[in-house]
Amino acid sequence: MTTARTPGQLIAELLSERGWSNRVLSMVLGVSEPIVSKMVGDKRPIDPAMALALEEVFGVAAERFAALQSQYDLAKARLEVRPDPKRAMRAAIYGHLPVADMIKRGWIDVEDTRDPDAVESALCRFFKVNRIEDTPAISFAAKKSNEGAPTPAQKAWLHRVKTIASEMLIGTYSPQNLNTAISKISALRAHPEHMERIPRILAETGVRYVVVEGLPGGKIDGVCFWLNDVMPVIGMSLRFDRIDNFLFVLRHELEHVRRRDGLREPVIDVDVGRTPEDELEEQESIANLAAREFCVPKKDMDAFIARKAPYFTESDLIGFAKAMKVHPGVVAGQLQFRTQKFNLFRNHLASVRKFILPAAEVDGWGNVHPIEM
Repeated sequence: MTTARTPGQLIAELLSERGWSNRVLSMVLGVSEPIVSKMVGDKRPIDPAMALALEEVFGVAAERFAALQSQYDLAKARLEVRPDPKRAMRAAIYGHLPVADMIKRGWIDVEDTRDPDAVESALCRFFKVNRIEDTPAISFAAKKSNEGAPTPAQKAWLHRVKTIASEMLIGTYSPQNLNTAISKISALRAHPEHMERIPRILAETGVRYVVVEGLPGGKIDGVCFWLNDVMPVIGMSLRFDRIDNFLFVLRHELEHVRRRDGLREPVIDVDVGRTPEDELEEQESIANLAAREFCVPKKDMDAFIARKAPYFTESDLIGFAKAMKVHPGVVAGQLQFRTQKFNLFRNHLASVRKFILPAAEVDGWGNVHPIEM
């Protein structure tokens, strides 16, 4: 059995078995003797053509020569090539963090994206750390299927929300006033344009409300966390610009605040209201229930569906919405979810983003929120 670890050692063994000299092999192969000597001494690599020629001569598969050559080359390279710790860092920066999108959004300022040192410095300023490897690993409770560590896009988005919220100057949070705030917001559900009042209502309650446009691939609807355990923060991405989704996500996050969820770690909500209940943690099921009751009480929605299913008319929708004192789009959204017919009354899913952005602390949609450096 061969003990050869290099292609040269294998050739030497085969020559010894046959009692051949390098000169004999050179004549058999039709090459010069120095070439054979270099191959035996592993000073000349065995290319595919030579591996096939040796296969014919010795009856040893060409793949064997090729494999030994590859292993030998790699082992030699490991001894000769110096490890570059910066290479792994560049992989983390360019391969994981959404650098291009962060530059596009004005979060980091870099003249040449091909300059890793400049990019690293800019990211350190963004995350407010001295070294890129010290970037805070913000833990969170992500819902749906992406459990575990935050994705880079989610991590950057969350940090942006936290930075903006930290610089807001509003009153002290009052749990006693939170229910009052929810009641005030409930009274606005019939008119999309009234959504502009919500940031002020939350600020008066001491809730820091921030709207940050999501990064590609982030898939975040909202987040709830606390600053210094006493200042609740709600961040939203408004990635679905429709009144039903906005009110559902907002009430979902307000329930997290009311229950003091997110004190230990931020609660990032992905695909709010669209994840099967049996896949959710208890705090998410509770927040979803509160949000659905807020949009359209379950008993009323059940009765409406029982009376009108399987056919729902425009007048049915509008009449029920009027009775519930909500916009028809709110009913349409709940009806789509309950029936799983997402084409129902899509024309009623009114836009709200245009009313919210002028009144809130916003980053995105062409606006770069000023950050103190």
